[in-house]
Amino acid sequence: MNEHEFVQKTIAILRSLREQRPLIHHITNFVVMNITANVTLAIGASPVMAHAHEEAENMAAFAGALNLNIGTLTPYWIDAMVMAGKIAGQRGIPIVLDPVGSGATALRTEAAKKILAEVPVSVIRGNASEVMSLFADKEAVTIRGVDSLETVDAVRHGACRMAGELKKVIAVTGPVDIVTDGARTLEVHNGTPMFSRVTGTGCSATTVISCFCAVEPDLLVASAAALGYYGLAGEEAARISNGPGSFQAALLDTLYSLPEETIREKLRIRAV
Repeated sequence: MNEHEFVQKTIAILRSLREQRPLIHHITNFVVMNITANVTLAIGASPVMAHAHEEAENMAAFAGALNLNIGTLTPYWIDAMVMAGKIAGQRGIPIVLDPVGSGATALRTEAAKKILAEVPVSVIRGNASEVMSLFADKEAVTIRGVDSLETVDAVRHGACRMAGELKKVIAVTGPVDIVTDGARTLEVHNGTPMFSRVTGTGCSATTVISCFCAVEPDLLVASAAALGYYGLAGEEAARISNGPGSFQAALLDTLYSLPEETIREKLRIRAV
């Protein structure tokens, strides 16, 4: 696909999303529940946050996509993610994993690897350090809290190799996002430094990917289109905001109302 075709596909996915309004099941972290629920609503899908063992499997059974986020992790939540993930996998619905802070502690790294071993995850979205931690020795990963100290380019080849071996889509986000399934690789050149000034913006990017994957079967294209749309909304929000607080509000407004003409003019997704 060329850039024009990616633009048209992104618009088509958005239209389908807003017509179908799929339910997106989140097992996510306490810090971002509110913002990710609002992002889901803003782009046209329906969020539910359900991590109790007693309902995780039932909720996954009728969701359009499952979003797993290990940001505030406990063993109980890990078990809930595995329970819901197995049901979602049986139904063939997309499962998107955000390995928040993987590489920073043994609990997070081992949890991400456990989920990948036991759940048929479709898409992994993380920063460079998080993604690198999934296929590199701990000593090779530099991460501060949940912030990446690696570059996207440093992890590019490893991500492509791992995506091919695991048969999954891997999205590495940074100044330029890399999205790959091992055979195809796309770059997304939309975004803003303001994302790093508000908590939950990376988790929200994962949420948008989950929403797009709920209505688009080509998960590589869905993931790239989601990051492009989200990044462009961030650019437009940063242009009209005065700081982190107004940026967050402007981002929700822009995700809700970004004109198709702006997408046609400014979306930048490229095959490499």
